[in-house]
Amino acid sequence: MSILPKDPVKRGRLILLAIGVVFALPIAAAWTAYLLGWSPGGTSNYGDLIKAQPAPDTPLTALDGRPFRLSQLRGKWVMLAFGSPACDESCVRKLYYMRQIRIAQGDNMGRVERVWILTAAGAPSAALLAAYPGMHVARAPGLDFERGFPATDGATHHIYLVDPLGNVMMRFPRDPNPSRMLKDLQHLLRYSSAG
Repeated sequence: MSILPKDPVKRGRLILLAIGVVFALPIAAAWTAYLLGWSPGGTSNYGDLIKAQPAPDTPLTALDGRPFRLSQLRGKWVMLAFGSPACDESCVRKLYYMRQIRIAQGDNMGRVERVWILTAAGAPSAALLAAYPGMHVARAPGLDFERGFPATDGATHHIYLVDPLGNVMMRFPRDPNPSRMLKDLQHLLRYSSAG
């Protein structure tokens, strides 16, 4: 026994109404969820996305006295950290994470550079520098450079990521989780043809 009416006009209208209800239900559900303030989960990235802004291209001075600019690294992803040449435990941990995360990129390792900006007078120990070969170490002439890296608690507490176009685009938290940093960078390298 059919629940549809025998009259073809009434049956057609009922079918059309049923189709309309099926298409309207998701829209009504979405609108209700919006009004109740529901939102899908947060982003999948670990680092804090920063509104992309050009990294300062202030003239810096490398340890050997030669001029250095971040723009020399355009076309690469850059992990950047600030720290005193004395490099306390937290500083060493940041440098270690940056080195290991770069190495973990395997074939993509050449797409990633590391920069350590010194925040005080003096030079890091030779042993410390030897532990992190290939890392660019430079000094900024003043605080203007550091101000180009947004942070509520000071840039020295974070590791920053600069994209291949030279934009500061991500900041990792103080005492970061290196596994989650690695996933962020792998994700960016996988889906970006730049760098």
